[in-house]
Amino acid sequence: MPLYSATLPAAADLYGDIEPAPKVRWVNYLPGLFVAALASLASAYLAEHYGAPLTLMALLVGLALNFLSADARLLPGLAFASRTLLRIGIVLVGARITLEQVAGLGWTALAAIVAIVAATMAAGILMARRGGHGAAFGALAGGAVAICGASAAMALATVLGEKRVSQAQLALVLVGISAMSAAAMVAYPILCHLLGFDDRQAGFVLGAAIHDVAQSLGAGYAFSPVAGENATIVKLTRVALLAPALAVTGYIFPQQGGKGPSAFRIPWFVVGFFLLAAVNSTGIVPVSVGRGATNVATALLICAVTATGIRSPMQSLLKSGPKPLLVIVAASLLALGLACTAAATLL
Repeated sequence: MPLYSATLPAAADLYGDIEPAPKVRWVNYLPGLFVAALASLASAYLAEHYGAPLTLMALLVGLALNFLSADARLLPGLAFASRTLLRIGIVLVGARITLEQVAGLGWTALAAIVAIVAATMAAGILMARRGGHGAAFGALAGGAVAICGASAAMALATVLGEKRVSQAQLALVLVGISAMSAAAMVAYPILCHLLGFDDRQAGFVLGAAIHDVAQSLGAGYAFSPVAGENATIVKLTRVALLAPALAVTGYIFPQQGGKGPSAFRIPWFVVGFFLLAAVNSTGIVPVSVGRGATNVATALLICAVTATGIRSPMQSLLKSGPKPLLVIVAASLLALGLACTAAATLL
């Protein structure tokens, strides 16, 4: 009997309610973790060597190694990477944020960011329903666009559950988000120049409209150092909205029938995210420690993305077709339009 069932869903399982924890010894996790780590290092090399987005490289390398999911010896470690490492990584994302940074934006800009995130998620749901893809897929795609790309997609997938969002759909969103984020990193700074935005306005647009953190910051600093600083704060404010977005999504799409607060439990990684951000806001955390936590968070999230790619069912992914990607494109254009409007009228 294999150590781990190959038929279990491949989602990054933050809660542990998509699939039960495997009853195996700790040594059984090592082969899968070793493969995920090596694949992540290869992704990092490719991303640095060719100047490609790290998240996209991690996903593509994982999908290229999808044949390894047939080896039952690797599945415990791959499941651990896509579930437990993802939880820890999201907690450590809180090390990027301080309350002072958020307050420095001003109430007008902060309200605009919240409105853009809410409108983008709502639009994703509406467009997915109209396209026949389901409201849950719209929440997944819209939330990934609105908040922080692949990290948000993987976290939202666990809240929505395997019955609402398949692994093929999750992998499709990860591919679409990575591609759109890479394109936005190149195109959006050019657009900001054409629109005549100053550093503060451009930083707001690039922080509020680009999906992944790395691409958002890269685009900001490509525009100017000041725009890069503004983009960093705006983007991290969006990252801070991940926890409320998970809570709202859990309220609308409860795991156990019925709607209401009792249908959703706040997971430990959300609490840990806020606690770490609060501690970081006190200033008692050395800068070197904060940078180290950020680097560890990035490494864990990349490892989780790679493991999810390895475990994704490729046949189902290919059957999904390109049409669901239109939801991501439309949500991305909406977020860009709202960000440009806010920058032009409010800043």
